[in-house]
Amino acid sequence: MQTITKNQPPVFDKPKVELHVHLDGAIKPETILYYGERRGIPLPANTVEKLQEIIGMDKPLSLPEFLAKFDYYMPAIAGDREAIKRVAYEFVEMKAKEGVVYVEVRYSPHLLANSKVEPIPWNQAEGDLTPDEVVSLVSKGLQEGERDFNIKVRSILCCMRHMPNWSPEVVELCKKYRHQTVVAIDLAGDETIEDSSLFTGHVQAYEEAVKSGIHRTVHAGEVGPPKVVQQAVDVLHAERIGHGYHTLEDPTLYNKLLKEDMHFEVCPWSSYLTGAWKPDTQHAVIRFKDDKANYSLNTDDPLIFKSTIDTDYRMVKTKMGLTEEEFMRLNINAAKSSFLPDNEKKELLDLLYKAYQIPQSTSRESE
Repeated sequence: MQTITKNQPPVFDKPKVELHVHLDGAIKPETILYYGERRGIPLPANTVEKLQEIIGMDKPLSLPEFLAKFDYYMPAIAGDREAIKRVAYEFVEMKAKEGVVYVEVRYSPHLLANSKVEPIPWNQAEGDLTPDEVVSLVSKGLQEGERDFNIKVRSILCCMRHMPNWSPEVVELCKKYRHQTVVAIDLAGDETIEDSSLFTGHVQAYEEAVKSGIHRTVHAGEVGPPKVVQQAVDVLHAERIGHGYHTLEDPTLYNKLLKEDMHFEVCPWSSYLTGAWKPDTQHAVIRFKDDKANYSLNTDDPLIFKSTIDTDYRMVKTKMGLTEEEFMRLNINAAKSSFLPDNEKKELLDLLYKAYQIPQSTSRESE
């Protein structure tokens, strides 16, 4: 399957909302090379083209093979204050160029730190950059990008399934920085770790999030069974599900979530390359479309998938029959399911209704 196209007009040339994209999976290769050289950190290539070839994916790999891609380049960025702020700023520029008017970008503060984190990630030497300061730096970079590129950006802090001891600090950072771009908590990582949604650290962090009014999303049902989605909803009180494709294997659960208007953060091109979706089966997005489910289209990790948001729109238009009308519907649903406060959500919806030329009376009736 080949959907990547260069220098073609976008298939949906209207304002878009993106809710599921990882900051550490959306770094410019030029920036990785710059900091690798400046910091004396070896990289597997010294040109943009070769680096993209090694980091990038063109055909499906297993989830562990995909996750191993981060090992190549994260040491060049993690632990460096300037690099982290720059990556956040450049991310906003990237999304503005793609016609995204609102984006929620997620990351693990601990995976960018080199101090007060156990274990220190990416084989870094211990330094003095804490997870707390990482959030401050990313937030500043995002805010400067917002100012310069006229796009609204918020951030989501990730707990990691294999590191439940980090999660209590993650929720505290969500609370501390809730007025500096942070809008929610997420649980990411390897969902095949048996019952990792039930690990004490994660459960406590999500209980604290509920108590403190912090919004909640969870990666679930991407490669894992419906049970992981059930746990995300019942135990972690998730308001949105990251991916969620395998929810369809449990019709009772799926119909319940459909009735509750649960939002699924769909990443089509990602689902092909990570093997979360097998091309000889019907993609979950077709079922979501047919059932008028609440979902969005997202890039996930565009650096590794060598993609832009247009890659995902092009894929579902050409291979799955999604129409311009459906693109407008799913973006309005994404705005409604965003973690913005109500007044800002209304502003975003008004912007979309105007751009899509949807009369306000019609839009209100459909809510």
